[in-house]
Amino acid sequence: MIVCSCNVLSDRAIRACLKSGRECPRTPAQVYKSLGCGPKCGRCAITIRSIMSRAFAAAIPAAPPVHSPAH
Repeated sequence: MIVCSCNVLSDRAIRACLKSGRECPRTPAQVYKSLGCGPKCGRCAITIRSIMSRAFAAAIPAAPPVHSPAH
């Protein structure tokens, strides 16, 4: 799906640039730079942040459930 019509960026391209390590973009502006473009109208920034949040949440393993000790 096209997320940014100004730069024709897809959700797939955005997720692909979210690699681990120091090179991983942490802001929408860094995502644009990583993909070789820049923000134009800015309407897609909220969607890019949402994609980033979901990608980062999926990359962090869920903590095991905490069970209270039986009495």
